[in-house]
Amino acid sequence: MSRRSSALWASALLLAVLPGVLYRIDSLLSEPEYAPGVYGFMTMYSCRIDLYVRSWDSMLRDFPLFSYGGAPVIVLGFAGWYASLRKGRDRLGRILARCAATVLLLTCLPQILVYALDARCLDPWSAVSPMDLYALAPPILVLLAARPPRRAPVRRGRLARTAAVVLTVTATLLVAVGSVPPGKVSADAELDCAGFGGGTAEGLRKEEKDFLCRVRGYGFFTTEGIEEWNESSDRIVLAQGHHLCGLAERNGGDTGAPAVREAPHASLLPALATLCPSVASRQAEQETRKQEEQAAYVAGKERACARHRTHRPRIKPVRQRRATMSTAFWTIQGWEDGYEGLAPDLVENLVGSEPGALAIWAADEIGYACVTVESYNRRPPLETKGWKEVVEVGYESPKGSLSLTDGAGRRIPGLTAAGPGHYRVRVHLRGREQVSQFLDPPDGAVELLVMVFPGEQKEPVVHR
Repeated sequence: MSRRSSALWASALLLAVLPGVLYRIDSLLSEPEYAPGVYGFMTMYSCRIDLYVRSWDSMLRDFPLFSYGGAPVIVLGFAGWYASLRKGRDRLGRILARCAATVLLLTCLPQILVYALDARCLDPWSAVSPMDLYALAPPILVLLAARPPRRAPVRRGRLARTAAVVLTVTATLLVAVGSVPPGKVSADAELDCAGFGGGTAEGLRKEEKDFLCRVRGYGFFTTEGIEEWNESSDRIVLAQGHHLCGLAERNGGDTGAPAVREAPHASLLPALATLCPSVASRQAEQETRKQEEQAAYVAGKERACARHRTHRPRIKPVRQRRATMSTAFWTIQGWEDGYEGLAPDLVENLVGSEPGALAIWAADEIGYACVTVESYNRRPPLETKGWKEVVEVGYESPKGSLSLTDGAGRRIPGLTAAGPGHYRVRVHLRGREQVSQFLDPPDGAVELLVMVFPGEQKEPVVHR
């Protein structure tokens, strides 16, 4: 065995184990609470072929023969090659060595060739990583080691040999060092995500800290973290966040622009406003415009309700109030303090009650109703003329604080004028047929008159 072959075999083994060794050393030297379990760049799979290839490669690398960059395969190939040389069977040795090199190439070469098969794989965020190219070095060196020596080798000068050694060692160290963790993942307290002061993270602007807090789900964002970035270092998250911010700024802060929305790292968009002023400004404008549109929409509903004639009670109520109330779940709810929960079942699909809780039908799932509420100290006369449905139920008031509340937070308080005790709730309805007939019923179609007065009777009564 020539010194050339020995050096090539040794180099192949060294290059294979070097990233793994550096990884172990870094794990031992890193602080345990901040050392992430997995290192590397986040791969955003815009390239579908790459997803399949890397999944297959990940399963293959879990096999012991391919641990430490395939070092066991190199050792087995060297043993077979060396044993064959000792027996005088050089050709068999070369075949065994080339088989070992081929097996190693099969674990890394598809990841490089795949980029020629799918144009999306050319995206800069899905490009070939340095480690994909680094993994080619050991099998290439094995092939060179198994190559038979030339009959008349050309002897290079000392300067050329020294330059080759220096370049090889430098390239090896640079690529191998690039495979170790790129940086730490800052903890909640380091970033001061709760805003109590005392954060220890240095070299970061406030908006960068806020961005990391939002991405990590720290502080006030415990339910809003972006899980797929949990193991990426602060440096990588910020680099991709700034890149995404640049894309958004070129589109006027619009995160819905195709170039932004379809970016491989677009999963960071929910947190981008904390880092990118143009996005925050655009979102504030959109929110303001949305609120103005909603206010105009509600104003139209209120104008329609205001056109209805005000109900004239036959006896004077303690109080009478009118409101345009909305619902996204069929009913308007009534609650007393401490009794909020599930809505009661409805009688005749109109009104239902339980101690401390009231429910009144108002729309076919989503809609608005024109509501008049009257509170009495005694039973008012029955009114059915002009109403399609009239249903009365008993109600028990534990605290005397019943209030109607709609889906937008509007409240009509003070329904139980006589304090805690037993009441009757009489609900009058017209306009349900328009809700059934039209997908978008006209404004003010549903009218409700709710009368609340003291009464001991518990059984429901359907007046109409």
